[in-house]
Amino acid sequence: MSAVPARSAPPSVRLALVAATAALTAATATACSTSSSNAAGNTTGTSSGSGSGKTIQVVAAENFWGSIASQLGGSHVKVTSIITNPDTDPHDYEPTAADARTVAGAQYAIVNGIGYDAWADKLLAANPGSGRTELKVGDLVGIKPGGNPHRWYSPDDVHKVIERITADYKKIDPADAAYFDQQKTTFETRTLAGYNKLIADIRAKYAGTPIGASESIVMPLAEGLGLKMLTPQTFLDAMSEGSDPTAKDKAVIDQQIKDKKIKIYVYNSQNSTPDVQAQVKEAKAEGIPVATVTETLTPAGAGFQQWQSAELRGIEQALAKATGK
Repeated sequence: MSAVPARSAPPSVRLALVAATAALTAATATACSTSSSNAAGNTTGTSSGSGSGKTIQVVAAENFWGSIASQLGGSHVKVTSIITNPDTDPHDYEPTAADARTVAGAQYAIVNGIGYDAWADKLLAANPGSGRTELKVGDLVGIKPGGNPHRWYSPDDVHKVIERITADYKKIDPADAAYFDQQKTTFETRTLAGYNKLIADIRAKYAGTPIGASESIVMPLAEGLGLKMLTPQTFLDAMSEGSDPTAKDKAVIDQQIKDKKIKIYVYNSQNSTPDVQAQVKEAKAEGIPVATVTETLTPAGAGFQQWQSAELRGIEQALAKATGK
């Protein structure tokens, strides 16, 4: 497992957290079961249909988890995702007073954890004892602070999250347990059918293929696909955390590209630094296929499965071109 140190929040983030926490404290006095609107968020889900008539108010720190939560909850949840803009860096997001009110009104909260969205952890901590159910993905999958936080790129972890969200919905709204079970079955067997097939096909056909990458976000996916990561871990971590990579690591990668030791290069197009751009250019010059991934849902309105499947098809096509398989 890759080790990724948590980013320390800049002063602007700390100040924003103070303001948001103050707003959250005030909001708890008047918070009700209806989630407030959020200018930075995205609300999905509709009014409850048959069954209990209950609608669970859900807040997700990031829209990739929010998309899954919305589809699993169907008409019995209303999900507000805080991070929805593809240009927003979840590491350094500055929460607003509206975010604080949303958290205060939520009955269920989903955060990634592992240092990825520390601002969300602080918003939750500012309102303890509210009866809110919380899911911290890092705790669920057993990744401690300092580990790789990009768990939505791990197929195994995605399925663990699906199981937990469904179980939590059933505890919050037991009268609609059968509905949530059906939603989960539909999501896993039909909605994610293409995603699951792409993962299985790539693993069966290309397991062990050496690849290069721009940052640690690619590691959980590479592990899930059975691909062999050759890029130095120290480079992957530095790029993910906004640190300067070492000259030694850059030289190693340049040589890997020149010698064609990697079959494809995968990079996060939302974090394309001059070093990454140079590597992409070098890879293309050497005839090494390049595939892209992004930090959050792209386009912003896409569902989790459309987003991930599009990226997996790009990786599959790059591997096919590189290997002739």
